[in-house]
Amino acid sequence: MNVFWLPDKGVDFPNPQLADAEGLLAIGGDLSVERLISAYACGIFPWYSEDSPVLWWSPDPRFVLYPEKLHIPRSLRRVLNARRFTVTMDTAFPQVIRNCACALRPNQNGTWIVPEVVRAYTELHAHGIAHSVEAWNGHRLVGGIYGVSLGRVFFGESMFFNEPDASKVVLVWLVRLLRESGFAMLDCQQVSDNLARFGAECVPRSRFLGELSEALRTPTVQGLWAFPESFFPL
Repeated sequence: MNVFWLPDKGVDFPNPQLADAEGLLAIGGDLSVERLISAYACGIFPWYSEDSPVLWWSPDPRFVLYPEKLHIPRSLRRVLNARRFTVTMDTAFPQVIRNCACALRPNQNGTWIVPEVVRAYTELHAHGIAHSVEAWNGHRLVGGIYGVSLGRVFFGESMFFNEPDASKVVLVWLVRLLRESGFAMLDCQQVSDNLARFGAECVPRSRFLGELSEALRTPTVQGLWAFPESFFPL
């Protein structure tokens, strides 16, 4: 398979089915709001290190969590019922993405959330397209997740925790809200043992792209998000 070079400006992408065996489709381009929206709408996302040009991916298979299939472990149910954390949405997006960038991860040196990515997704948030869920212990931010929403799909990007279970709690709150709001899926992008425990599964890229196309028929809900006043995920 060929890997395509993108121009510095523009929004068009090659067919994601042309990605190589590892899922790499294209190199180059920028992280403008318009190009990022175009990429996600095609099932493509950026992932690269600081000393690299922008790399665009569309892996096969794709790792997806369908909201109605969410599995909540019994131990986590106890944590949720204890209400150890206060959970909010879109109240601390810049802090969440910066914490995600600094999070230490097994078998990973450095971070793909480079300063250019932080700036780009913060701008997406300002446009009401990128969102965050935050877990608080008192006034301290102790966990969070952020991602991109288009149509009825939420594309999860990264999450972090500074206290045990905080990232798991925000994940459950997010997925339950997605289910209540009629979302088709949470795109987890690549296989993760942690997310598999919550019910995420591999689907062929062709199936993912078909379901994505159908889900994008619904208009995107832009702006700041918030949990309904009486919302609780159990």
